[in-house]
Amino acid sequence: MKLIVGLGNPGKQYDQTRHNIGFEVIDLLSDQLSIPLNQSKFKGVYGIGHQNGEKVLLLKPLTYMNLSGESIRAVMDYYQIELEDVIVIYDDLDLPVGKIRLRQKGSPGGHNGIKSTVAHLGTQEFNRIRIGIDRPTPGMSVPDYVLGRFRPEERPFTEDAVKRSAEACAAWLKKPFLQVMNEFNQ
Repeated sequence: MKLIVGLGNPGKQYDQTRHNIGFEVIDLLSDQLSIPLNQSKFKGVYGIGHQNGEKVLLLKPLTYMNLSGESIRAVMDYYQIELEDVIVIYDDLDLPVGKIRLRQKGSPGGHNGIKSTVAHLGTQEFNRIRIGIDRPTPGMSVPDYVLGRFRPEERPFTEDAVKRSAEACAAWLKKPFLQVMNEFNQ
């Protein structure tokens, strides 16, 4: 079974915010793969479907960003999902808006959702897709920035990044992550 996790915060007030771009990828994959997010358990909402003869679980943790790892660990334990069969998708301040970067490991880099994931998985070595949201302008706090919405001129870039991230996930269902990484990290 493959597990694809998008990080974000629950609630309408967080829809379309920079911090919720991981949720946007899961919503797109849910539509594209016909896997409805119709189950609520493990401190998250999820759906299970089949793709290329393999079970696929799409997960949106509802723990709020800082506790995302709790939901991921619970799903992995219950379904006995191996670490190499997981991808976590999240926003990244260190990449320009719309840029995506696939990695097999790395530090949390100050991202609280990834800090929680690392703590609950016990390792920094898991597949991830980082989606660039850029840094705030001087004087703006990081929390205000990540919980804010993209500017209208940024939306085409973020929509493209969400689409490419979903394509990378779909590709991973057919081939090894390293190969997908090489294709999408252009």
